[in-house]
Amino acid sequence: MAVEAPEIRKAIIGVLEDLVDGDELDNLKDDVPFREQLELDSMDMLDVVLGLRKLYSLPIPEADYPQLQTMNSTIEYLLPLLNKQD
Repeated sequence: MAVEAPEIRKAIIGVLEDLVDGDELDNLKDDVPFREQLELDSMDMLDVVLGLRKLYSLPIPEADYPQLQTMNSTIEYLLPLLNKQD
């Protein structure tokens, strides 16, 4: 069964909820970097990556971390990887 973008978005929100107050996620813009919107530092961003790796049992090489800066770019990155696993 294919994984779809809304499902991935919900999972990303779940990972972010471990780092910030849920109220901050209500107005999350999909095209603005997480760091900018949520005042995340580099360790927080690493926690996001590690959370996604754990959640999806997926290797995410360090070279790909820049692709996980916004909601849109993270979904675009994960979508083909998750659907390839099926």
